[in-house]
Amino acid sequence: MIEDQKKWISEGMECDLVWFKGAVIEVIQPSPYVYEVTETEPNVKGNTAQGYTKPAVLSCGATITVPGFVEQGSQVKVDTSKGEYMERV
Repeated sequence: MIEDQKKWISEGMECDLVWFKGAVIEVIQPSPYVYEVTETEPNVKGNTAQGYTKPAVLSCGATITVPGFVEQGSQVKVDTSKGEYMERV
């Protein structure tokens, strides 16, 4: 379970750890959390149709699907428990 959550952790983030018998069994990250989009396809003119989405790599290294209007360098709020885009910040 920790391996799945690892991709959402970024430097300086405060997380809660759940311990059991001396070992960490779960990492609880803040949700939602704001990340920077470090890599995504450029927005092509004409691709502004309702529902157009594209993949984006976040500053933590995770990849999510974002609306077509989100550009590289944008700050986005992500629901880390579901791994879903919420809004542009």
